[in-house]
Amino acid sequence: MPLAAGGRRNLGPDNQPMATTLSDLKVKLFTDGADKAQIVEMARNGWISGFTTNPSLLKKAGVRDYEAFARDLVAAVPDRHISFEVFSDDIPEMVQQAHVIATWGPNVYVKLPVSTTRGEPLYDAVRSLSKDGVKINLTAIFAAEQVARGVDALAGGAPACVSVFAGRLADFGIDYVPLMQDAVARARKTPNVEVIWASTREAFNVIEADRMGCHIITAPADILRKLTAVGTRTGEQLSLDAVKAFRDDALAAGLTLRIPGQARAAE
Repeated sequence: MPLAAGGRRNLGPDNQPMATTLSDLKVKLFTDGADKAQIVEMARNGWISGFTTNPSLLKKAGVRDYEAFARDLVAAVPDRHISFEVFSDDIPEMVQQAHVIATWGPNVYVKLPVSTTRGEPLYDAVRSLSKDGVKINLTAIFAAEQVARGVDALAGGAPACVSVFAGRLADFGIDYVPLMQDAVARARKTPNVEVIWASTREAFNVIEADRMGCHIITAPADILRKLTAVGTRTGEQLSLDAVKAFRDDALAAGLTLRIPGQARAAE
């Protein structure tokens, strides 16, 4: 539940906790995607604070000229965080790509994976880039040691984020809560570092991220659009909605069922 001034939970007239609504959220909302039209559409919402992309999303969007696409996107949304990721698998070249990407705009964060495909960690490269003033989004984080070493590498440098893939952990039956709590605790002690809840699967993840004190959550546009309805219906109302929908669909489908004795009575 959201906290009111002084750390108290928001309570309704009956002294019961009020449902969380979009306006209650303190966590910053980022859209995850690489479709320009969709990004521009989402940017019209004042409650969207930034955008994240990655090579998989670029592939899905059919992007071929990376720099042209990125510069066009920065021009379209110049006032909010946008993350663009390196794609090399060679650390020196990744560093070079990071410097190039950083020139695309003052609101650009460079996404660097926590390691190469061979498992070589990027902490030293991240530390050097951050000290050089490159804003970094350290991504593909799934483990406590990665959080600890990543935050340590970024501490004292340029503004930065660590992206913890909570949703993908959940996909494999792994409890992400301890990891997210640890990441938030470490980042809250490190003024230049924020935690991004990544690989969001459902609208309730936004509520979870907010309650844990995450700075940011990034999610696909279709999930973020659901937030306008958050807190607007009770369980009882949702139950009645479902019952009505089942009834309406049964009638629309023209479903019939012969009941023994009923037909004879009608005859």
